[in-house]
Order: sequence, then structure tokens, then C-alpha cells
Amino acid sequence: MVKRLSLGEENCPVARALDVIGDWWSLLIIRDIFDGLHRFGEIQENLGVAKGVLAARLRNLSERGVLETAPASDGTAYSEYVLTKKGRGLFLVIVALRQWGEAYLYERGEKHSLLVETATNRKVAALQLMSSDGRELTCDKTSVQKLAK
Repeated sequence: MVKRLSLGEENCPVARALDVIGDWWSLLIIRDIFDGLHRFGEIQENLGVAKGVLAARLRNLSERGVLETAPASDGTAYSEYVLTKKGRGLFLVIVALRQWGEAYLYERGEKHSLLVETATNRKVAALQLMSSDGRELTCDKTSVQKLAK
């Protein structure tokens, strides 16, 4: 088995982010917590992932400051996984992945889950990257500036 390299010291923010959340189980765990699943058993049942794999991913996400444990909201002796501020910051990442999947991975009319605004029950509008003065930006209107070390 190939040993996974750490990207935690890279000067690219994308590489560093992938070092923390770059496997599909981690992103699916985060998605499930955003969707209201907070207990180990709920997440494990929903994902169908092996308990050892789930425990390792939850431990890693907790050690990296994305998740923390809290007493169960129903007052039982269980604990729950909740997103930290850093974890809640991944909401737009999850929404962007969802919207990309909706746009490119389903046939017309094929059923899938929808992200809706709770207050209106309407589908959330597509994300757009905006300039500081409000203009829509696309990949051909942006560039990355490499900073000297």
C-alpha cells in the first residue's frame, strides 16, 4: 500500500484543504452532519462504511478542528459530532459539489435530492463567484498569484 503524503505544508490552499478533507468519506461525513445526522451509529448506517473507517475519519476530522463532540441534544448519555466554525465553513464547498453533481451527473428528469431554503421550500440558486464590486467571475476571468516564499 502506498503511504499517503501530507500536503499540510504546501503553499497552495487547495492542497492544504485536501490534506484535511480530501477523501470521499470525510466529505460524506461532513455532508451527513450538515443534513442532521450527529451520532456515530446514524452516520455509519447512512453511509454503510465500516466502523473502523468511520472512527478513523471522525478522529481525524476532530483532530483537525473540523468536528467536535458534544453531549447528546436529547439529554441521553450519548455524545454527538458537531461541526466547529471551521467545519461550518465547508458548507459552500458541499453546496458547490452538490450543484456540480446536479448539473453534470444526472440525466434530465432523473430524481435526486434537492437543497432547498428552509423558510420558502424553494430550490437554492446556483452559486456564483463574484468580484469585490459585484460582477460575476468565471475561470477565464481569474488567475492565481504565486507569492514568493
